[in-house]
Amino acid sequence: MSDPRPVLVVTSLHDPTADVVIRELHDRGVPVVRLDSGDFPASLSVEAEITSSGLRGRLRTPSRTADLDGVRALYYRRPSGFAFPHLDEQDARFAVTQARYGLGGVLASLPGCLYVSHPHRIGDAEFKPSGLAAAVSAGFLVPPTLITSSPDAARTFIKRHGPVIYKPLHNPVYRVDGVSNVVKVAKVSAKDIDDRVAGTAHLFQQMVEKTADVRVTVIGDQVFAVRIDSDLLDWRTDYSRLRYSVATPPPGVTEALHAYLSHFGLAFGAVDFAVDREGQWWFLECNPSGQWYWLEAETGLPMLAAMADLLERKTR
Repeated sequence: MSDPRPVLVVTSLHDPTADVVIRELHDRGVPVVRLDSGDFPASLSVEAEITSSGLRGRLRTPSRTADLDGVRALYYRRPSGFAFPHLDEQDARFAVTQARYGLGGVLASLPGCLYVSHPHRIGDAEFKPSGLAAAVSAGFLVPPTLITSSPDAARTFIKRHGPVIYKPLHNPVYRVDGVSNVVKVAKVSAKDIDDRVAGTAHLFQQMVEKTADVRVTVIGDQVFAVRIDSDLLDWRTDYSRLRYSVATPPPGVTEALHAYLSHFGLAFGAVDFAVDREGQWWFLECNPSGQWYWLEAETGLPMLAAMADLLERKTR
């Protein structure tokens, strides 16, 4: 007898990775309810009651209903933010807060649900300093890194560890002449540092003299490693110049990956490494909601099947 419990997919309308996962689940006969928390309350409603038996109630979209105590798994991707444009600033701020802690709290409390991954755990893992500290504890090689608002500390670090790159600690979108842009990873020297560094926190990291990059996608207990060859400082700036091949992690890396994800309670991670001239893998970062499906098309690795198996809660 098939399992009638749905998989809940929480993401924005335009998410091609979620699209292919949902299609695969549909082909397997697995019920799916897709929603964007940003649609609340216009086209998404919630009724949740805390009873002596736990959380009960339902979520309703224009085409689907999900019982809160009957969700098989929740695939948390990239939902849009709450917005109340019809309210004035103060009322909108109040409404957003209530939606976040109300609907957000319900989505984070589904009984018996497998989270891929839990939104609170994703939030924890998105702090780069926490991720780098956890990577060291897990046993990864991590380049010397400084987080600072001190221009003097930045100059001293660059002189000691150069060449050094600057990375944003988080990357909000900037609109420049109507076009979306992000702050890019860039090489910096001591003379580039001025008093503007004192304006906020910055991350500086020793640059790995790399021969290639590796993107490792961890889906449940399965690990998929792809070598990415290019001449780019940051391979994400020009996908047309990338060459892909399946890679085998060095001894200890797979164990460290599972230790890292266990530390944060994640069921998924897209982990970036730089490979130096001696073949050592240096941990750069883990994106707990990273893209991954394009790598299957480039390499043939069965990543979509692994994700669908995990969400279906299919025993391998």
